[in-house]
This record gives sequence, C-alpha cells and structure tokens, in this order.
Amino acid sequence: MAMKKRDPNKKPKKGVYLLPNTLTLCGMLAGFYAIMASITGDFVDAAWAIMIATIFDGLDGWIARLTNTSTRFGLELDSLSDLVAFGVAPAIMMYHWALYPFGRWGWAAAFLFIACGALRLARFNVQTETTTSKAFKGMPIPAAAVILCTIIIFYSHLQAGKPDDNLLFPLITIVLSLLMVSPLRYHGLKEVNFREKKPFWVLILFVIILFILLAYTRTAVFVFAMSYLVWGLIENAYLMIKRKKIKLSEKKLAKESGKLIE
Repeated sequence: MAMKKRDPNKKPKKGVYLLPNTLTLCGMLAGFYAIMASITGDFVDAAWAIMIATIFDGLDGWIARLTNTSTRFGLELDSLSDLVAFGVAPAIMMYHWALYPFGRWGWAAAFLFIACGALRLARFNVQTETTTSKAFKGMPIPAAAVILCTIIIFYSHLQAGKPDDNLLFPLITIVLSLLMVSPLRYHGLKEVNFREKKPFWVLILFVIILFILLAYTRTAVFVFAMSYLVWGLIENAYLMIKRKKIKLSEKKLAKESGKLIE
C-alpha cells in the first residue's frame, strides 16, 4: 500500500488538548471559589478549596506528561491558573482572615505574597527550559499556599472565629513570600519516579500516612505542611554549612600547596 506524501505547504491542525487543560481550569475554578468564600467569611471552605486546587495542579501536569500532550499553551494556562489558585486566592483569604486589622501593613503583606508568587512562577517557567535539576529553586507557590491553608484549618479546629491582632500571621505571610523568591532548594513530587520499583516499606509508609490523614485530618495536614517548611530550612542550612566547610578546606589546601612550591 502506497504511503501518502505529506504536503510541505500544509499547515498543522490548530487546537488544544482537552483533558489536561480542563483539569487546569478545574484548579482555577477551585481558586476562584476560594476567593468568593473568603469574601463571604467562609475561610475553612476557602482553605479546603485551595487544597483541592493542588490536586488538580498535580493531575494536569502528570496526565500531560503521561499522554505526551504537553504544549506551550498548557504551560502558560497552568501558570495563570496557579497565580489565581495559589497566589491571589490565599492572599485574599489571609487578608480577610487575619491581616485586615493591620491596615496598610496587612494589605501590603497580602500583595507581597501575590507579587512573589508571580515572580516565582515566572522564574520557574524560565528555568524549566535552562536547567535539568528536579529540585525547585525557592519554595513552590502551591506549597506556600497550602501552608497558609493548613494554618487556618488547624486554627479553626482549636478555636472558633478569626484571630485577634496577632503579628504571627502577617509575619508568616511575609516569610513564605520571601521563601518563594529565595535561592533555597525545595523538593517536590516530580523528583519521585513512580515507574521505578520501590521497597515494600514505602507502600507501608504510604498506608500509615493515609491512615493519619483520615483519622486526624485537620491536625495532620498542618503538621505535614509545617514539617515541609521546617525541613526545607534545616536542609538548606546544612547545605550552606557544608559548602562553607568545602571552601575553607579548598583554601587551606591552596595555601599548603603554595607553601610547598615556595
């Protein structure tokens, strides 16, 4: 059977892949719902909506890679969705929940979170094309948003209503904003290769984590989120100390080699 010759002048068909982009829009919808819920004072619902948006954010990229349907359009749409769901929505949620009493400082902290989130996404999009490292440079914006959400969920579990003028909440908002644009290294699920075989204990560990999440949901999500934050700081502090020790040893060797030459 003769093969049909391809016309070089024929333009490729234009269009978008429906499945990954629909999941991306679902994440954006969850972020938009979080904004509306925050305005009406339903802060716990807003926090859970943002948490649900992280699921869609993970699914759209995973399915796009699995089905080989990654496109530039999808990447741009994903960034816009992330800015809404993990930048604008958490900032509005935190402002109405705990930052409003601080006046200008409150909305300045909320804007800082949005601005740093946008810068983080822009830097990530540029670095994706120039680096092969799977680790993130700076805290990922979904992780920063999840930490704010778990704080609200855990606080509502302990005490009803909004907090008083507590400096802890604008401070944590500012710290997370700066961590997103920092050069610190943070890890993500994309570093895990799900196609490779893992030891049996890894599956047992997953079952235990699932049990804890089901039994103590509000406390567990807070503990896991804060553990991610603290572990990242500890790891980066260890790496900084290790680099300094290597530089000092290199300088020492250079001095000793210089003396030997003399």
